[in-house]
This record gives sequence, C-alpha cells and structure tokens, in this order.
Amino acid sequence: MVQLVRLTDSLPEGFDALMALASEEGHWNMARLADEVATGATTFIALLAAMSAGDLVGIGGMTFEPEPALEPAIRMRRLYVVPSARREGVARTIVSALLQEAWDQVDLVTVRAGSKDAGRFWATQGFSVVEGLPWSHQARRSGQA
Repeated sequence: MVQLVRLTDSLPEGFDALMALASEEGHWNMARLADEVATGATTFIALLAAMSAGDLVGIGGMTFEPEPALEPAIRMRRLYVVPSARREGVARTIVSALLQEAWDQVDLVTVRAGSKDAGRFWATQGFSVVEGLPWSHQARRSGQA
C-alpha cells in the first residue's frame, strides 16, 4: 500500500537514492528538484512523496504554470517512480491526488512530457497532446470546454 506524504521544507529520507536511480536512467528532473528545493527557486503548490513500507518509491509536484497561458493553469512536474515500484499504481496515485487539488484552483492542468513513454502515461491519465504551446499535454476539469 502506498502512502502519500505532503512535503513542505525539505526532501524526504531516501531522496538521494531515488535521485541516483533517476540519473542512472537519464532523467534529470530529480536533480532539478533537489536544486529547486535547496535554493527555493520554485514554489510548489504541492509536492507529494509516495512511501511504501517506509521507503520512498515516488515523488511528484505541481506549480502554477510558469509559461504564459490564456487562463490560470497548473503544471504537473517532477514526477518520478523508482523502477521497482512501477506498474503498481504509484504514479497514478500521485497524479490523482495532485489533480484533485488542482481542480479546486484551475480548469487547466499542463505537463511537459519528457519522452514518448511519459507522453503515453499522461494520455492514460486523461491528458491530451497539444502542439504549439510551451507544454506537451493538457487536461481540463470535467465539464469544462
């Protein structure tokens, strides 16, 4: 069972190992997250850690959309799940929790998928591919045009 923990001022125990796994796979978003938290360069609306049996198995957050948009929007960012916990619903759990919070604030949520696999994941979460925008996928709150 996965438990989500809201992070506020620091990254959780086990983050360095998670960041090392991400880097080994060629994903630099965890190194960016470490820098953002250390410097305060990014203000997260929410940053969630997924814990399983006391171990950090995933992380994800959201910020206000940093690029110009025609309406208020929130960007999903810094999502990563350790390889041993993939296909167990960890990423879906993180995204679902973040979306619930986002829909209380905006009608548009964006993401910049870093790969084809990531793009497929976001599509399964209800995000549509977009072109000509600073993000690759977006989702609208149900009932919104």
